[in-house]
Parts: sequence; C-alpha cells; structure tokens
Amino acid sequence: MQPNSFLNALIRNDKKVIKRIYKDNYAKVLYFILKNKGNRDDAADIFQKALLQLILRYKKEPFQIKISFEAYLFTVCKNLWRRELNKSKHKVTNSKVVELIDDDTDIALAALEQERWELFHEHLEKLSENCRKVLKLFFNKIPYAKIVENLNYNSETVARQRVFKCKNKLKDLISKDKRFKTLTQL
Repeated sequence: MQPNSFLNALIRNDKKVIKRIYKDNYAKVLYFILKNKGNRDDAADIFQKALLQLILRYKKEPFQIKISFEAYLFTVCKNLWRRELNKSKHKVTNSKVVELIDDDTDIALAALEQERWELFHEHLEKLSENCRKVLKLFFNKIPYAKIVENLNYNSETVARQRVFKCKNKLKDLISKDKRFKTLTQL
C-alpha cells in the first residue's frame, strides 16, 4: 500500500486497514516507549494521539509522505513521546492552580512541531553529504574531537567552522522556504 493510502483509510475509518496499522506498528512504538521511561498506557495514548494527529492534519491540508508509512508513523510517535517527556520534565509541584492545555490544543501543537521537523529534515537532505554528516554528529552532541576523528578533519577548529557553515546553509534554506513563515507564527 502507498503511504497516503493508509491516511485515506484512516479517514474512511477502514477497520481492516486500521487493524493492520496496529498489527504492523504498535509493537515498535510500545518497545520504544517502554525503553524510554514509559509504560503500556503511555504507548497506547501516544499511538492514538499520533493517528489522530495524522487524520486531523491530512483532513486540514493533504500532504505527501515521502517515506514508508510505518517509518513516518513511528517518527510521529517518537516526537510525541519526546514532547511528553519534555513536558513532564518541566512540571513542578505547586500549590497554585495551573490551567492545563486541552487535548485539542496539545494535538495542534504536536502537529505543528511535526511539520517543523519535516521542514527541517527536508532541507537537511538538500545539503551536501559532508554537511549532513557533520550536522548529524553535531546535533547528536558528539564532541568536536570525535567529529574530527570521524570525518578526518585536521583540527577541532576546522570542525567548528564546518558546523557553523553547514548550520548557516541549513538556516538559509529553511528561512527561504514559503512554509517557514507560517510554521514560526504562533
């Protein structure tokens, strides 16, 4: 099945395809969440949120999935789970009443983050192979000494300059994209 066929099936509430999506994808998401400070309920919630986010986003504005549906869904789930972990990191016990974000707003914000992530990765792939490698190492917080070693640079100064130039190329590509302005306004 083509990636967008799954989205259309979700919108049509095609139970056969939905069962297949669960059968083919849920175990991977469950495993990821269990390994990253979550439990079975968290995994079920994240999987449901991811499917709902995909449906709402596709209904609002149809988009093309350029990778497999399974990889795309897993990425959405990972991003949602990381978002949940970040939110729980910032929770503080306080006697004051705090207004909670409702589920609709939370799903909309998660969808916006997903679109930003897609824009970022789309333009990252447009960079040279060397830039992609150096930025992936940098974004994964690999020390400059290891970047020098991995990419056979002459010094950490060269690695820092390369990171700087590649980040600027990426920023330039992203800021020139017509979607950039809409994704930054909120």
